[in-house]
Amino acid sequence: MRQGNRGLGPHGRRYPRAGRREVTHRHEMLHVRGRSVAWVPPLLLLIAIAVIDYHTTGEFRIISWIVLVPGIAAAICGVWGTAVFGVLSIITFTLADNAWPHEFQTGLPDFILVTAGGFLATLACAVRVRGERRALHMRDVADTVRRTVLRPLPPRWGGLEHAGVYLTADAGARVGGDFYDIQPGPHGTRVLVGDVQGKGLGAVETAAVLLGTFRETGFHEPELSVVAERLEERMRRHRKYTAALGRADGDRFATAVLLGFPADRPAVTGPGPGQPRAPGPGTVEVVVFGHEPPLAVGPDGVRSLPVTGGLPLGLRELDPVPVRVHRLPLAADETLLLVTDGVTEARDAAGTFYPLAEDVARAVARDARAAEPARLAAVVRDGTLRHSGGHLNDDTTAFAVRRTDGPGPNASKGDVR
Repeated sequence: MRQGNRGLGPHGRRYPRAGRREVTHRHEMLHVRGRSVAWVPPLLLLIAIAVIDYHTTGEFRIISWIVLVPGIAAAICGVWGTAVFGVLSIITFTLADNAWPHEFQTGLPDFILVTAGGFLATLACAVRVRGERRALHMRDVADTVRRTVLRPLPPRWGGLEHAGVYLTADAGARVGGDFYDIQPGPHGTRVLVGDVQGKGLGAVETAAVLLGTFRETGFHEPELSVVAERLEERMRRHRKYTAALGRADGDRFATAVLLGFPADRPAVTGPGPGQPRAPGPGTVEVVVFGHEPPLAVGPDGVRSLPVTGGLPLGLRELDPVPVRVHRLPLAADETLLLVTDGVTEARDAAGTFYPLAEDVARAVARDARAAEPARLAAVVRDGTLRHSGGHLNDDTTAFAVRRTDGPGPNASKGDVR
């Protein structure tokens, strides 16, 4: 479950400012059974003007209104279709205006008007079509970037059932600074959810850098603390790179949550007193980089994981303490919910923040199945949009994961997509 831009609410109701309608959607509306009917409205208008003019007498002539026909065609037809209607308008005007030579004729001025209108409409249509093609091309480019940053995840990937919702604050954009991914490997499955400070292409670039590091280290490194260290180091290197280029985003940072679901093995105690305990199948490892702690959502309710947040990625030099990995128990029927500040900082008209935990708890109390990842992500999406009235001030991400009964496809092999 992945939602791009602003989405649909319950029962298909569209929230206010639900985003710009795609060019292709308009084209689909002008097709019937796979065939274009865009020519029908301007043709009907041409016929209607000619018929009405035929039934008028005296000096009341509306034949010059036929200049509207190529204008309508320019908005919905192609260039050649608009040119055809421009020619048809000139021919129809000439025939109708000269059909009764003894009655009032609009004459040369209106003929010039109709001719110029058809020519200008054809030019306007050419500009419109060119702009639509450019918009479609940019959409394809944005989709490619989106698939790179937020790559499609197979169902039950790495032994995890998952669902993600991603809403961009900019209705015209398709990707921003929020990111998430799952990386299975021989040492278990790792999950990363984060939010890059700022917006624009710089934030997207930083998200891609962090995800690339996560996908490699999350697969190869046996310890989650090492994965966290590699992310911090990569963020510092990226900041030095952008600063060397003289870019204004050289001080960018990112908040994130890194999860580790260890490979199934019995929990055992270390060889001596005080030695660490190896994590078992009911354990989740958590590292927080200045991000909102995850919520554990189950049929019995909602609880916040007792983890303390470290500094965001890229700010480690402010407090260079070792990365702390929290190993916490997690019930088999509990789903971990991770959100970005677009959810927690969503405000209503009175300026009140969205009560995420309370809203989720109410949904689970009404229906225990709301704790399932797909339903849970939908609850957060709908609740955020409802609370904010559809006005998102920041990119908004909700990502829900929980273990499945089995290891999942390719989990033991840790295949990398």
